Amino acid sequence: MSKKAKKIVGVMGGMGPAATIDFMSKVMAQIDSARDQDHLHMIVDQDPTVPNRQVALASGLDDVTPRITAMAKRLEESGAAFLVMVCNTAHAFLTGVDAEINIPLINIIEESVGEIDRLYPITSAVGVMATDGCLSSGLYQEAIQASGRKAVIPDDKNLDELMRLIHSIKAGKENGDISNAMAGVAQSLVARGAEVIIAGCTEIPIVFDGHSFDVPVISSTDVLVDRTLALAMGTEPLQGSK
Repeated sequence: MSKKAKKIVGVMGGMGPAATIDFMSKVMAQIDSARDQDHLHMIVDQDPTVPNRQVALASGLDDVTPRITAMAKRLEESGAAFLVMVCNTAHAFLTGVDAEINIPLINIIEESVGEIDRLYPITSAVGVMATDGCLSSGLYQEAIQASGRKAVIPDDKNLDELMRLIHSIKAGKENGDISNAMAGVAQSLVARGAEVIIAGCTEIPIVFDGHSFDVPVISSTDVLVDRTLALAMGTEPLQGSK
């Protein structure tokens, strides 16, 4: 393991709690550790009281930005070198947050679409499994279109089903039925031309990893884990410091 000083990671969590724990567990699992000191120093703000991102986006009444901005500033003041936010939908509020901090905040949307550029460059249609708020904000659609590809999003029926499944996971229901139903939503995207799928909600990979699915599935959680490790360990340069 590299002897370089590892950078401190600030984790903006609680949106939801299980997804944050899943992210942290996957970070730990990727480290070849023989002792406690081999792991990363992560400062975690696990705040499940951040207002509902879907409601804020649907209503236009933004009570989210002030809360996650305060979270980001706390983590920066605590010594984090960079931030990760373990929630795709919350990235709709990223502009307001980024203006108030002096350290980089890694964008899970950009990183997930970038993973397709790296691994599946010849694909032309990308399916997106994400919340209604994330999709209505166009976060993934814009990034995918900017990469020269078509975004395939769930129709109304499958989006309703996907939201039901995400809420079930948030309620602690993690079982085979949920996983199978999630695969059904993914299959509906393949039927409409998706050649690769992004699991663009951090609850989804808790039950659906896509390892045996018909087309490749990019887990936004796994992408964020890999990027976090690379930046914290110094195998990739940390850019964007202000």
